[in-house]
Amino acid sequence: MEVQETIEGRPDEIYNLLKDMESYPKFMPSLNDVRVVEQGDGWTITAWDAVLNGQSFKWQERDEFMEDDYRIRYTQTEGDLKKFEGEWRLEQNGEQTVVRLTVDFDFGVPMLSGLLNPVAKLKLKQNSESMLKAVKQRFEGRGRT
Repeated sequence: MEVQETIEGRPDEIYNLLKDMESYPKFMPSLNDVRVVEQGDGWTITAWDAVLNGQSFKWQERDEFMEDDYRIRYTQTEGDLKKFEGEWRLEQNGEQTVVRLTVDFDFGVPMLSGLLNPVAKLKLKQNSESMLKAVKQRFEGRGRT
């Protein structure tokens, strides 16, 4: 699944906001907490606590920062889902930046997947869209120079 949002601003500025994942709960209501557990050159391990459709989800992910082409790839290393991974990609378009967020997930429970995946995909898409809108509002509304 992929969602996108166009934001007024340069990709390097928006990328810096996206890299500051610990700030996400301040402007993304679906996140209770995000914290950096471990950090290296070009990567972090972050712990996430989120609510999706009233259900609490917790996981840790490895985030890889590819600053030269404004990408952040993430992969769950442990947590509530069998698979949770994706990527943030930023592309300059004139005075604007197109921000794309891809998400790939798997519950890991075959009997429930047929029932839950369509609902979960819709909720995850809605949540991803609201994350992008929150990034847009945070960035465009912060009075940058």
